[in-house]
This record gives sequence, C-alpha cells and structure tokens, in this order.
Amino acid sequence: MSLTPYDWIILAGYLVFLLTITLKISRKVAPNAEAYILDSRRLTLPAFVATTVCTWYGGILGVGEYSYKHGLANWLVFGVPYYLAAFLFAILIAKKARSSRLLSIPDQLSQAYNGKVAVTGALYVFVMTVPAVYVLMLGVLLKLLFGWSLAMGVIIATIVSTIYVLMGGFKAVVKTDWVQFGLMYIAFGVMVIILISDYGGLSFLQDRVPAGHFNWRGGKTAGYIFSWYFIALSALVEPAFYQRCYAARTPKIAQRGLLISILFWFIFDAMTTTVGIYSRAILGEGINAIEAFPLLADRILPPGLKGIFLVGLITTIQSTVDSYSFLAASTLGRDVLWKIRSIRNRFSEVGISQWGLAASGILAIAIALMSKSVVDIWHSLGSLGTPALLLPLGLSFNSKFKFRSNYALTNLIVTPIIVGTFFILQANCDGLSFPFNVQPIFPGLATSVIILMIDHLTRK
Repeated sequence: MSLTPYDWIILAGYLVFLLTITLKISRKVAPNAEAYILDSRRLTLPAFVATTVCTWYGGILGVGEYSYKHGLANWLVFGVPYYLAAFLFAILIAKKARSSRLLSIPDQLSQAYNGKVAVTGALYVFVMTVPAVYVLMLGVLLKLLFGWSLAMGVIIATIVSTIYVLMGGFKAVVKTDWVQFGLMYIAFGVMVIILISDYGGLSFLQDRVPAGHFNWRGGKTAGYIFSWYFIALSALVEPAFYQRCYAARTPKIAQRGLLISILFWFIFDAMTTTVGIYSRAILGEGINAIEAFPLLADRILPPGLKGIFLVGLITTIQSTVDSYSFLAASTLGRDVLWKIRSIRNRFSEVGISQWGLAASGILAIAIALMSKSVVDIWHSLGSLGTPALLLPLGLSFNSKFKFRSNYALTNLIVTPIIVGTFFILQANCDGLSFPFNVQPIFPGLATSVIILMIDHLTRK
C-alpha cells in the first residue's frame, strides 16, 4: 500500500495511545480475580455498549471477504442471525447471568453440574475464544502495510494486541475499547460518504457487480445460509457476553446494554456491506478477497483519510483480539490449570491467567497460519463448539430442564466427534454429498437433542 507521511503519523499516534495505556495500567496490579477478570463489576451502560459492540465485531476483513464475493448475502449470514441470537441472550440469559455473581462460563457449569463438566466446558470455551481469526486479519493488514510475511505479521499482531492486557486485565480491555469503538464508526462512515459522492449510488453498483450480489443467497445454497442461523446460536454461549454481563453494575444494565448493542451492529453492518459491494465494483475480480477493504482504501482515499480508515480497520480487529485473548487466557489459567493442586499452590488466580495469555497466543498463531480463510475458521470452530455447549449451558439456569451431570458430560464429548466426522468426510471423500446439503453443525445439534431426550426419558 502507498502511504503518505500524514497516514504514518496517524498510525504512529494510535501506537502511542496503546503504549500510554500499557504504561498507565501496568502500575496498578489487580488485587484479586474479580478485579482482574471483571474490573470489580463496575461496568456502566455506555461502557458496556462500547466494549460489547467492538468486541463482537472483530471479523471486519471476513465481512469484507464475504461481501466482496457475495454482496447483500453478507447481511443474512453475519448480520440477521446474530441480531436474533443476541436478542435471545438479552431476554433469556443476561439478567440471570449478572444475578449469579459468578466469574465465568465454567463457574456456571460447575454450579449447575460438577467439576468434570466445568473443566471440559472450559476447554471448549478456550478453543472458541482463541483469537485465531482476528490475528490472521491483523497479520494480513501488517503484510499490506510493511511488506512482511504473513507469519511475521500474525506473530507481531498477537504480541502487540495482548501486551497491555497482561497487566491491566479487563480494565485495560474496556479503556481501549472506548477509543476503538469511536474509530471504527468514523472510519467506515467517512468511507461510505466518499464512495457515494465520488462514484454514485445503486445504479453504479448494479452496472458493475454480478447480479447475484443483490440476491439473498449470493451464489450459496439455501442450506449453507441456513446453517449460519444455527452457528449464530453460539451467541447463547458467547463468553464475551457472559463476561460483560458478569461485569455490569446491575442486571438491568446487562440486558439493556445488549439490546442497544444490536442497534449499533445493524448500523455498522449497513456500512460494511455497502463498502464490500463497492470494493467488488471498483477493484473488479482477481484480488485476494480478504484484502478487499484495505485495497479499496488504497485505491480511492486521499492522504490522511487513508490513515484514519486503516486505524479504523486495525482497532475493529484489535478490540476483539485483546478481549478474546484475555478470555482464553483466564479460561485456560483459572478454570483449567488452576484446578490442579500443584499449580494452585504455586500461582494465584491472576498469575496463572497471565501465563494463559502465552498459550492462547501460540495457539492463535498456529490456527491462523494453517487456515488462510477467515470465514472458513468461523464456520469450522462455530460448528464444533456450538452443539457441544448450547444445550448444557443454555439449560443450566433451569433445574427442571437441564441435563443430569453425566449426560451433560456425554454431550460435551460426543457432539463434537459427530461434527468432526462430518467435516473429515467432506474434506476427504471426493464427490460425497449429504442429503439436502446438510452442514456438519446440524448432525451435532441433532445429537445434542437426542442425548437430552434420552436423559429425560430415563429419569424416574
């Protein structure tokens, strides 16, 4: 990408901001796990909305990849299903989660079932929150900016995005999210205004993009689109939602904050989908789709505004990297490793969570470099984790309908095996097609329902 001194000054200013936060936060060590993981439950409504909106929208290059390839279908895949799932979480779970006074999803599983279910569930939470998708996107941006290899970009992105979380914990995440929330909206708002004013509106797009870009399926099968509505149910087991609800000052803030966040996601989706379709119209075919947004910025934005847009892209991704790195670290450290007596005798809950950052970072780098498609990583991890956790966690708040402990553990073990088997068959059996183009998540969800039915039918 061709950047001017004005663009570099803006990028450097953002880096100075991160360094300032790191130095300021590092002087204050959290006294206990509640302070480190939840900032002592002091999250106000504006802070709740800011940190929730930008944390759950880190897949900005994946959105660019999909809207460049498939147009408006991006909204039906990464928009509508997630609004519905977040709404269900707000109505059914948010207040109950905040009223529980727990610290994490494994704590909820331990309270509802037993320690084995909690530790097994914690492993799934760890894998689902490892920010592989997001460090891949940051690595792509750094590759475009500096000409580095993708591997070097991913490694540096991981280190920079987690260093201020190491000492500051959740408090550092929220402080940076305030700024990142504003920057992401400014960046895409400016881009949309310039695109419409310089190139025209709907008629320009219709003349220059495939007709399928304005079709609800976007060239994909109905079964594929439908599968995302079930993958979106992962919102009901979304660790970032639980953490922010646990951290809210009151149950009412937890519920209202999520409902307001849905409105902000709707607005941001409108801007990102629009920019994605313009990128296909202006850049044409033949580019790496994951690079659509930064390449479009390089093509059309003047000096200074290009730097602002790039910072907006970086902050949108980074706000998710730091949050998910922190969630993965605290889950692995406090909810898994700290349960081992020899480790518990040597480390505090805060200390072992800090060591968990290294493990989550290494795993994120490995997964990112093995899969070069953002959307593929989302689809695979969502299909594996959602069936395993959805019913055991979602029903854990109701003593009448929840699993018995041994069946909850069975569900956590068996359903991912079923999903994984379907993925392996699809990948290694040429010409194999399942009836009605069934996606792997559906057999997993069906298995979970069957296990629940067997549990209830065999009770005295």
